[in-house]
Order: sequence, then C-alpha cells, then structure tokens
Amino acid sequence: MFPISSPLTSQVQEFVPFRSAAAERGFTLGGNWDYDHGSFDCALDEAKQVWLRLPFEVTIGNLDSETEENDAKIRFGEPYVLKHVYNEGLDREAHPRGMGAMLDQFSDPVDPDDGIEPHWIEQAKRKIREIEGIFPA
Repeated sequence: MFPISSPLTSQVQEFVPFRSAAAERGFTLGGNWDYDHGSFDCALDEAKQVWLRLPFEVTIGNLDSETEENDAKIRFGEPYVLKHVYNEGLDREAHPRGMGAMLDQFSDPVDPDDGIEPHWIEQAKRKIREIEGIFPA
C-alpha cells in the first residue's frame, strides 16, 4: 500500500454528485462498502491488480448505492495505491466446510503487499489531481 497526499483527505462531499463525477473517471463504489463507510476504487491496470482507492466515512445519512435520492455526506480518508498479485486457479489447500467452502475456494494472493512500481504511483497521482480539480478543497 502506498499513501498519496491529497487535499481530498478530510474533505466532506455529497455522496451522489461525487459518485457520479468519479464514475465518469473510472471509479466505482468498492464492494466493501457499508452504511457508514466505503471507498471509491479505480483499476490502474488492465489485469486489475493495481488499484487507486479513495476511502471515506459517512458523516451524515446512510449509503445506498441504488438510489439517486441519497442525501449522505462523506469525509475522505487518505487515498492510496494497492497492488495484489493473485494466484490463478483454485486453492489446492482449501478445506471444504459448508458455507465457508464458497468463500475459500480461491487461492490467496501471491504477495498481498506486492511492491508498487513508480509509474503506477504517478498514474494514481494524476487520477487524484483530476478528481481534485472537480472538487477543489
């Protein structure tokens, strides 16, 4: 993980307008969101192993990714780049166990904290600057 300094950190924005503007620039609401926190994620490579993440917490309201009539406000944490190189195929050492088998069928990352090459960090900084230009501090 590589943190990127940005004026977005600690900035409060309305969720729906930010989500729309971010989507136009390749960001999606990360799958790990909950009613009170989440992140906007943007794949930096075609293999989807290098990601720019904009974490946030909800300060007013609740998240609902399905509606445009959401009055939630979000406060951003520090953006960061992460890289996960995954093994291809099924995990030969996974142990079947009911419901857990559905979750544990895929192999662990080769290196969950793989080194991030400088060109990905530069690309992430450009992407952050693009968003900062739309939502200045």
